[in-house]
Amino acid sequence: MATRPRGFDETADLVIVGAGMAGFCCAIEAANLGATVILLEKEAETGGSSRLSGGSFAFAGTDQQEAAGIEDDSPRMLEDLRRVGQHKNNEALLRAFGEAQLNTWRWLQSLGLTFGSPKAGSGQSVPRTHRADPVGMFGLLGDASARSGRVRLLCQTEAIRLLRADGKVNGVQAAEGNRAMTIGANRGVVLTTGGFMRGEALLENFAPGQAQALRMGAAGCTGDGLRMAWQLGADLCDMGYISGTFGIHPDSGPEDHHFLHSIYLGAIAVNRAGHRFVDESLSYKLVGDACLRQPGAIGFQIFDQTVMERSPADGSSFDAGAELRAGRLITEATVPALAECLDIDATGLVTTLRRYNADVARGDDSAFGRTSLTSGWGKPAPIEHAPFYAYPSRSAVVGTYCGLVVDAQLRVHDVFAAPIRQLLAAGHVTGGFHGAGYMTGTALSKAAVFGRLAARSAMTSSI
Repeated sequence: MATRPRGFDETADLVIVGAGMAGFCCAIEAANLGATVILLEKEAETGGSSRLSGGSFAFAGTDQQEAAGIEDDSPRMLEDLRRVGQHKNNEALLRAFGEAQLNTWRWLQSLGLTFGSPKAGSGQSVPRTHRADPVGMFGLLGDASARSGRVRLLCQTEAIRLLRADGKVNGVQAAEGNRAMTIGANRGVVLTTGGFMRGEALLENFAPGQAQALRMGAAGCTGDGLRMAWQLGADLCDMGYISGTFGIHPDSGPEDHHFLHSIYLGAIAVNRAGHRFVDESLSYKLVGDACLRQPGAIGFQIFDQTVMERSPADGSSFDAGAELRAGRLITEATVPALAECLDIDATGLVTTLRRYNADVARGDDSAFGRTSLTSGWGKPAPIEHAPFYAYPSRSAVVGTYCGLVVDAQLRVHDVFAAPIRQLLAAGHVTGGFHGAGYMTGTALSKAAVFGRLAARSAMTSSI
């Protein structure tokens, strides 16, 4: 066991702050390397926003892809990430991810996680979204960490400040209810605290353009890790790229997500005038920004029975049947009746669909230049087979995809580009990986990959 430094109430080799995907993967990997770990979670339940997510992972070169005849590999995935990120990505992080992503997919399966068949998601040139049950996976991760005998999980324990001595981060000041404590970290601290989707002051500061977007994410995602590292001079990146996600039902709550992405199966997006307002094949971040500029900051995904039959019954963001059964997806026998039910302009919607169908038949989207369903994958088809469907959709900040500057060893850098000794970070609290855009499934994949890499860096390097 790790020795207890003088003055600390608790100690371990590694202290990890945040028990989401990155935190658990970091803890399990560190334990496998022989470390003792204290894993802090300020909420009563583990998982954070990862538990609330759709459970989508992006991996390339998987057995599921091969079985489906999909050719994919890390270089192709990284090129997609660069394109979606407008080449603003940190190249060293991309390379580190590319080298480790397939092994991490296999590692997650070895823990008992099962993935569904690959689907095409936003920003993907081939289908590489593999869905897992987001609730069940934290049962598996929790079991794996407990089996190690080296991970101590402290829920309802909030990290307040980072502690530093002799130029090294050597612990955290924390609080368990009304009980204050200090926790020592012989090998350093890893921040895996997630984004700040529920941190209104930070959103007002860094994303004022998202004022009309809904806020979604775990209650604990308020930016604690970012602030703690910031106090020590940590640098930040990608803060100007925060965007909402399109496809969120207006009845959704902060921790009760209802969403649908039928636009990537062939739906179009229209406003209250019944007019299209964007190329629907774009990233749902860009579609979300376009939605915010519409009257009432709302759009409607419109599709027909052909798209409905294409929708998988898997609980993912493509599962239109589940939303229909829940009463959130509206259906009518005719387009005018659908428009009336939505209280949008019927003439506008009929005219829009007539023009879109003619353009699709001709192979030329004259309005927005849409040529695929998403990122070159799939071909648009006319929306003409009754019944017709509509899904009211807003934009919501479900992820911030920006934050602390880290290098390929996941060391946090200060504003002078020097590593802050014994401080690492992984997952949603970091920036640099996504750049200016976002590809479906990469938040969870990134968290798993970099959580493991952070543990290795802390335990095998002199930081």
